[in-house]
Amino acid sequence: MDIFSVITLFGGLAMFLYGMRLMGDGLKESSSGALKVAMEHVTNNAFKSFLLGFLVTAVIQSSTATIVITSGLVAAGIISLRQSLGIIIGANVGTTVTGQIIRLLDIDSSSTGWLQIFKPSTLAPVALIIGIVIIMGFKFRNAKTIGNIAIGFGILFSGLLNMTGAVDSLAEKGVFDSLFNNLSSNPFIGYLVGSVVSFILQSSSATIGILQAFSASGQLAFNAIYAVIVGVYLGDCVTTAIVCSIGAKADAKRVGLINILFNLGKTLLVLLSVAILRLMGVLSDSFWNMTVNSGIIADTNTIFNLGSALILSPTLKIYENLSRKIIKDDPVSEDKYRDKIEALSPTFFSTPALALNSCYDLLLTMFYASRANIERAFTLIPHYDEKVVQEIEEEETAIDRLQDKLSEYLAELSVHLTAEDHIAILNQYYKVVTEFERLSDHAVNISESATDLYSQGLHFSDQARAEITIMEDLIGRILDYTEQTFKKRDVEAAYSIEPLEEVVDDLVVTLKNNHLDRLKKGECSVAMGTDFIDILGDVERISDICSNVGFATVARVNPDVADKTHDYARFLHSGRDDAFNKEYRAAHEEYYKKLEEIELPSAKESAH
Repeated sequence: MDIFSVITLFGGLAMFLYGMRLMGDGLKESSSGALKVAMEHVTNNAFKSFLLGFLVTAVIQSSTATIVITSGLVAAGIISLRQSLGIIIGANVGTTVTGQIIRLLDIDSSSTGWLQIFKPSTLAPVALIIGIVIIMGFKFRNAKTIGNIAIGFGILFSGLLNMTGAVDSLAEKGVFDSLFNNLSSNPFIGYLVGSVVSFILQSSSATIGILQAFSASGQLAFNAIYAVIVGVYLGDCVTTAIVCSIGAKADAKRVGLINILFNLGKTLLVLLSVAILRLMGVLSDSFWNMTVNSGIIADTNTIFNLGSALILSPTLKIYENLSRKIIKDDPVSEDKYRDKIEALSPTFFSTPALALNSCYDLLLTMFYASRANIERAFTLIPHYDEKVVQEIEEEETAIDRLQDKLSEYLAELSVHLTAEDHIAILNQYYKVVTEFERLSDHAVNISESATDLYSQGLHFSDQARAEITIMEDLIGRILDYTEQTFKKRDVEAAYSIEPLEEVVDDLVVTLKNNHLDRLKKGECSVAMGTDFIDILGDVERISDICSNVGFATVARVNPDVADKTHDYARFLHSGRDDAFNKEYRAAHEEYYKKLEEIELPSAKESAH
C-alpha cells in the first residue's frame, strides 16, 4: 500500500470536513435572522412545515442543525411538538441537496462550454479567490461571514479532489477490491459501516460525500452502496437525538426520538422495498451490478429520502404517540418562568438570532415583573398589606434567578458570536439585564419603607401622599417609554426618557425641601421623614435605571455613541439640545402644576 496516497486521502477528508463545517457555520450565521422569522411562523399545515424543514436544511447544509434548532423551539414553546413533525421530514429530505452539489465531481475534462465552469477543479480555486478577496478587500456588514462561506465551499471541493485523486491511486493497486466485494455480498456490513461513519462524523451529508468521492475508483456497484446509504440515516439521527436530549424537557427530547423512529421506519421501508424489487426482477442484474458514480449516489439518496417521506408522512402521528409513551411528561413545576429559562437553549448557539431572541423574551419578562413589583410597592404606602409584601419578595427572588440564568447564558453565547450586529445586541443585553433586576431591588426598598411606617403605626399626611402620587405618575410615564424603548428598539422613546428623568431630579429636590419645611414647623417627625426621603431616593434611582436602558438602546442603534454615553448624556442635560429643552419644559410645567394643586393640610394637622 502506498502510504503517501493514504495520507493524501485522509488529508483530503480533513479538508472536506473542515470546508463543510466552515461553509455550514457561515450559512447558519448569515441566515439565522431569517430562520428565526421563518421558524416562528410554522403552522399546523404539514406541507408548509415540510417545505420549511427542507429549505432550512438546504440552506444551512445540516439536517442535524435543523432538527436541533427545532427541538430548541419546541422547548421554548415557540412551536408545538405536532408542528415539528413536518420540519423533521423536510430536514431529512433537505440533507440530500449537499449530495446533489457534490455530484459536480462527475463533470470531466471532456466537457465543453459553460459546463467547464462547474468543474470542481474550476469551482474550488474560484471560490477560494472570491472568499479571500471579500474578507481582505471589503468592509461591508457580514463580509467576513460571506467570505468564509465561499472559502468553505472552495476547501470542500479541494478536499474532494484530493480524496478522489488518492482513491484513483489506491484503486490501481487493488486496495479497495476486497472491501467493496464484502460490501456487495453482505448488506449488513454496508449498513453498519454507514451507521458508524455517520455517527462519528455527525453528518449524513459528509458521509454521503465521502461515498461519492470513493465512487471515483470505478469499483463501487449499486449492490455495495445502497445499504451504506441506508445505514447513514440511523447513525446521523442518533447523534441528533443525543444533542436534543441534553438538558431538555420532554417535548424537546421527543423531537430527537421521533427523528430516530422516522429513520428506523425509513430504513425498514427502503431495505424491504429493495429486497422485494430484487426478487420481483424489477432490479435487474445489470442494474444491481451497475458501477455507480457521484451522480447516481446522489440520486439514490434523494429517491430513498423523498419516497420515504411521501409514504411515511401519514404515519407521523403514530411516531408522536409512541414518543409520548416512551418519554414521559415532565413533572409539573410551580416556577412560572420555567419555560422562559428553558428557552435559553445551547442548541441555539449555532443560530445566534434564535439565541438572542430567547434572551430578548426573558429580558422583557424581567422588565414586566420588575415593573409589577414597583406598582405593588407604591400601593403599600396608603394601604399596607402583608400579602403584597410577600408577593414582592417572592417575585424579587424569581427575578434574581432570571438574572443569574440569563447572565450565564449570555456569557456562554458570547464566544459563538462574530457578526457585529449580534455583538451589539449582546452588549445591550449585558447592560439591561442588570438594570431590569435593579428596578425590582428598588421596589423592595419602597416596600421596606412602607413596612417600617406600618410597624411604627405611622402614616404620611395627605400632602406627603399626594406628592408621592405625583412621583408615581411620573415614574409610570418613564417606565412606559422604557418599555417602548427596549421592546421596539425605539430611539425616539429613549430620547423622551431623559427630559422626564431631569424633572424627577427637580421634583426630588423640591419635595425634600417641602419635607424640611414641615420638619421645621413640627408637622413631620424624623422617623417618618427618613422613610419619605428613602422613597424619593428609590424613585430617583428608578428613573436613572430607565435612563441607562435608553442609552443602551441608543448605543446599539448608533455605535458612535457606544463609548460616549456619559458625554452624550451631559450634552442633552446641558441645555444645548432644542428638542430636549422643549420636552423638559413641558414636563416640568405639567408636574409642577400638579404639585401646586395639592391641597395643603391645615395648620392644625400634625400628622405627616
